[in-house]
Amino acid sequence: MSDLGTRIRVYRGMRGMTVRALAGEAKASPSFISQLERGQTSASIGMLRRIASALGITVADLFNEDDEPAHRVVTRAERPELATGPGTRKFLISQRPLRTLEMYAGEFDPGSSTGDEPYTHGDSQEIFLVLRGSLTLWLGPAGSAAVHPLGPGDSVEYRTSVPHRVVNDGDETAEVLWVISPPTPSAGEAAAGQAAAVEAEQS
Repeated sequence: MSDLGTRIRVYRGMRGMTVRALAGEAKASPSFISQLERGQTSASIGMLRRIASALGITVADLFNEDDEPAHRVVTRAERPELATGPGTRKFLISQRPLRTLEMYAGEFDPGSSTGDEPYTHGDSQEIFLVLRGSLTLWLGPAGSAAVHPLGPGDSVEYRTSVPHRVVNDGDETAEVLWVISPPTPSAGEAAAGQAAAVEAEQS
């Protein structure tokens, strides 16, 4: 994929995004995105940054002509840690560029949570799996949410557009996995930015 427009089209397809959806995220017109993908126009660096953020990749990924490796290995020590609240830790497992899914590992200390209020992000399929410890997953608006106590090996599947909140009301640190498909634009942008910040601090 040596052509910029081709790369944008391929990454958009991997995300399951339409031209109109990408245009909306990048604050551009659908006709501009279509012309850019066909190589009929050029884009400013600011526009490329917005397109890359919407796709969950970096601008450099749009110009990287290296062949994709058959597989990528990420050790536990190499996982980028994302910014979270007190008592919680979240790590990006699916490395950039985010393709058809994104995966995160999380740790919740006793008494910690994802926040005081339920949150949403896009409208993708999400699977929440408890690896160790016990947690409570709240699904639905505050005041009328369904409450799901979960233990090791338990999982719940839901849409990311449904308000959700995780609370560790146990007495040991819990470990979890989130799997989201397709990657949600807000999550992809945050993951790319936070991972880049961690990489910059370590360099």
